[in-house]
Amino acid sequence: QVQLVESGGGLVQAGGSLRLSCAASGRTFTRYYMGWFRQAPGKEREFVAARSGGSTYYADSVKGRFTISRDNTKNTMYLQMNSLKPEDTAVYYCAAGPGLRYDAVRSYNYWGQGTQVTVSS
Repeated sequence: QVQLVESGGGLVQAGGSLRLSCAASGRTFTRYYMGWFRQAPGKEREFVAARSGGSTYYADSVKGRFTISRDNTKNTMYLQMNSLKPEDTAVYYCAAGPGLRYDAVRSYNYWGQGTQVTVSS
């Protein structure tokens, strides 16, 4: 059974940092996109960052502040979030999938349960 389990969310003040982890089990995703999405209350789920092979991709809103990385030996993905802003508050989901577009929800067919990130002003 394939599982993605996020951890590392929490409450942080604006300007602070958090590191999210996504542990995968049940299969390896070395040839898949692995990505992070987020969903704020009342809003659609949106792309944050993705990685495939040696390439990384970021939403404009997080570029320069967030860093996505993968440790294939541990089958784990990370999202280092620095200089956090109140508008980064959301439930963050990790995902994996073989789709063609790294920024499209429909490209991903495995999802974690989400972890809450709250940034206070």
